[in-house]
Amino acid sequence: MDDDASLTQLTIHAARTLRRLSSVALEPFGLSPHQARALGVIARHCTEGRLRLSDLAEHLRIAPRSATEVVDALEQRGLVARAPNPDDRRAIVLRLTDEGSALRAQIEQGRAEQSDQFFAKLSADERADLAVLLRKALGDGP
Repeated sequence: MDDDASLTQLTIHAARTLRRLSSVALEPFGLSPHQARALGVIARHCTEGRLRLSDLAEHLRIAPRSATEVVDALEQRGLVARAPNPDDRRAIVLRLTDEGSALRAQIEQGRAEQSDQFFAKLSADERADLAVLLRKALGDGP
């Protein structure tokens, strides 16, 4: 196996391991990965007060109907609220409730612990180097 293929396989294996750890970390909260990601997107973008369902679907890279299902589930649990869009009465915007914000903070803490566990064998410098290399490979960095 050449180095590029090996690197690809290692990257896929790491991503799958992180995804599995993330799913396990979400179990106590009763959230799916899409629901947890939706909470994060809403938290980051609702400060502007203009995050619509279609925007959420785009950020999550899912169909608008799927975004509606995700938001419906979060709303039923009291984590997300819909409100009229002040700029367009036909549209609604999303925001986290206080309970949703608190749960998101717990999830972020769990993810930080999960990350520390996964990357425990790397030094701080190695973690920083890995972050730079991944950003560069993804086209997001120097």
